[in-house]
Amino acid sequence: MIYDAIVLGVGGMGSATVYQLAKRRQKVLGLEQFNIGNDFGSSHGVNRIIRLAYAEDPRYVPLLRRSYELWREIENLMGERLLFITGGIDAGPEEGAIVRGSLRACKEYSLPHEVLDSAGLHARFPGYRFPRGMVAIYQQDAGFVLSERAIITYVMAAQAIGADIRAREAVLRWEIEKKYVVVHTTLDSYRARHLVITAGAWAAKMVAPFEKKRMVVPERQVLIWTQPLKPQYFQLGVFPIFNMEGIEAPPGRYYGFPIYQFPGFKLGKYHHLNEEADPGFMDRECNSQDEAVLRKAIRMYFPDANGPTMAMKTCLFTNSPDEHFFLDLHPETPLVSIAAGFSGHGFKFASVIGEIMADFALEGGCARFDLDLFKIKRVMKAASAF
Repeated sequence: MIYDAIVLGVGGMGSATVYQLAKRRQKVLGLEQFNIGNDFGSSHGVNRIIRLAYAEDPRYVPLLRRSYELWREIENLMGERLLFITGGIDAGPEEGAIVRGSLRACKEYSLPHEVLDSAGLHARFPGYRFPRGMVAIYQQDAGFVLSERAIITYVMAAQAIGADIRAREAVLRWEIEKKYVVVHTTLDSYRARHLVITAGAWAAKMVAPFEKKRMVVPERQVLIWTQPLKPQYFQLGVFPIFNMEGIEAPPGRYYGFPIYQFPGFKLGKYHHLNEEADPGFMDRECNSQDEAVLRKAIRMYFPDANGPTMAMKTCLFTNSPDEHFFLDLHPETPLVSIAAGFSGHGFKFASVIGEIMADFALEGGCARFDLDLFKIKRVMKAASAF
């Protein structure tokens, strides 16, 4: 059989891509080295934040608007709620990158928002105890997506319309033979007109220029859930998700969620210990140092959440040099397209990235959005210094 497309990696981005290709009546094969839905990549741990006031760059906002639409579309199709709107806080010093970037996105795209000082934030949402000098942008449309369930939902939707999805089948290599891509796995070889690489932290091993120039670098990340001392402050419907830049010890950027489906308030720190990781050999256990890093932030900014630890989990960031995504054709062949380098802020986009990568597979590009920010060539020359 010759497939129209093979999707390498059936996690967040890959599951949505397989679905979008199947929806367009393509013969599509999805290959996943682990179980469908697993704890080895970047999408486990119940949920991931979604937000419109995008401090990273306003050019993400059109993709986000479409992403919300597509999350609701798959919810309606499959009868499963995946998107929860809680409102969201972007916070930090007034001149910090998060506050300035969030306000810029709000103003450029006319997003409704409120600016709160630390006292006003605490009065509105008592779980927040930020020190004086921190400013919070409240944007009503933020919330979270159930990341683990979303993958399963997209896989089941794709299978229902004819997609061929195979788990526990690792890809060894791929090559170009005339006008086809041939993918060799631990079990078989498959031929397709196009290959889409959505392999997360394993992308570098599948894209030689990425590995050679260190353009996608996996990093060990840790999440914690704590039982709040005052649970009423952290309930769904009371506590908004947050993305914040601290101004006192400990410094850094943090993110977190209300209590949902898992006992405890959830918090993580971007670039937790700045640990590069080989995804095949990463330490997936959590230790006292991991907990200490996260506890410092809880004590400082969310003291009413500083109760017993309920759980900790590791996951993976896959960082690009500038922490923007790669959504592009392979630099050496138009028969292969790549979605990679999501740098710890990608899952919210999975629904729309599935649509974009289906366009790449079928049309050689995507005219729906301005994707210049995500072209591989932007960092090809500088990446070797990363």
